[in-house]
Amino acid sequence: MVRILVADDHPSVRRGVKEMLIDTFSDVEIEEAATSPEVLELAGKHPWSLIILDLTMPGRGGLDTLQDLKSAYPDMPVLVLSMHPEDQFAVRAIRAGASGYITKESVAEELILAVKRILAGRRYIRSSVADLLATQLQDRDVSLPLHSRLSDRELQVLTLLARGKMVTTIADELSLSPKSISTYKTRILEKLNLQSTADIIRYAIEHHLGE
Repeated sequence: MVRILVADDHPSVRRGVKEMLIDTFSDVEIEEAATSPEVLELAGKHPWSLIILDLTMPGRGGLDTLQDLKSAYPDMPVLVLSMHPEDQFAVRAIRAGASGYITKESVAEELILAVKRILAGRRYIRSSVADLLATQLQDRDVSLPLHSRLSDRELQVLTLLARGKMVTTIADELSLSPKSISTYKTRILEKLNLQSTADIIRYAIEHHLGE
């Protein structure tokens, strides 16, 4: 029996992934989660064959959820299926323990290929992601964008600010204090050489962050 947990806050995405899996695997059991707390609660319910995880769900950030999953269940494979392009989160997800990273723009065949490879005990890393990993190991590479200097939490706050969310709203979503979010915002401005929230939004648009 193959047990897969599909975690995404969009019902249409969960439904589409579930249909593809059912069409491919004759002995698959699938459950769904729409929030990070649900993922963490269901993770302990079964010895899952695979968790397919979105990075932008209500509650704790996807990278935080991934890290929590790998801390509690280090041998449980996780495939990240994200709306974010590879150059934003793929390397961070792989470093956090993900067995693979693909975008929601990927064709169905690639999703199934990634699932099959991970179920076979391997990882699914595109050559483009491997190149990003190699590049980011080269500290002197000046071609890296400024946001590569941000921590996972700082990048998460940046993407939320880029969507026009207020500091207090972000604090509620991430279960942090407004003061902590303001501190992250200050660090973001410093690291990106920016002056204001408007600058953050412009930067995010230019680099396709927060979409």
